[in-house]
Amino acid sequence: MTEFSSMKDRICLITGANSGIGRETALALARMGARVVMVCRDETKGREARQDIETRSANSAVDLMLADLGSMEQVRRLAASFKARYGALHVLINNAGLILGKRSVTADGHETTFAVNHLAPFLLTHLLLDTLQTSAPARIINVASVVHLGARINFDDLFQENNYQPMGAYRQSKLANILFTYRLADLLKNTRVTVNSLHPGIVATNFGNKGSRLYQFFKPFVKPFFINRQKGAETLIYLASSPEVANTTGQYFVKKKSSRSSKISYDVETQNRLWDISARLTQLNG
Repeated sequence: MTEFSSMKDRICLITGANSGIGRETALALARMGARVVMVCRDETKGREARQDIETRSANSAVDLMLADLGSMEQVRRLAASFKARYGALHVLINNAGLILGKRSVTADGHETTFAVNHLAPFLLTHLLLDTLQTSAPARIINVASVVHLGARINFDDLFQENNYQPMGAYRQSKLANILFTYRLADLLKNTRVTVNSLHPGIVATNFGNKGSRLYQFFKPFVKPFFINRQKGAETLIYLASSPEVANTTGQYFVKKKSSRSSKISYDVETQNRLWDISARLTQLNG
């Protein structure tokens, strides 16, 4: 852990922190002395994860906040509650994500995969930007995926009402994460708030258990090639804590190295179009 700086007195907010790489990242940052705020949907799982992290890290500064990120109202309540409770935010990690085998819509009328994987981090980040800026230097990290390669944003059917495909919806949402990262990094270039995205690797977790039947069929055959969640969290922990990337922004990382994302992800027109639609869908200025 010598490549990482101390995180003492740093406040880190992590969504999807009760399992997988989110949990491993929460544990690592707690061990470095950070105050870790875990955002989870399930209270029972969240409490169990928090207690485990407190015990293993010997750090009692591990907090739990509950929110269903499929609800934009709950995202707004989460941001408001966080700001009322804490005076600063140094690291925001948008990690929560899902893939669903069957199309569903949220109470807001949004396709669930797109809502949880993109709209929630888009809105949450915006609502916490003022706190991040007053806490600077600060970092925003968006967990994307290599599956964005070859994907596109279907602006004509963003919520996949026609011909829904689980992996197609997921790939679109991960491309959206990177488009959002690049556009936000450009807007924040004159601040001391950095924003980067990453591919954590193909991690052996419970993620995707609600995916398509085809995914479930092939998963046992490819699982031996998956990496464990400790390995999968390495790049995320690196981006959250390493002094090596303190001034790095607007990048996509794979195995702790800046990498090229898909060609379409650099298209400014696509970035702007997605941004405007996302702002309208989340009623950002409403």
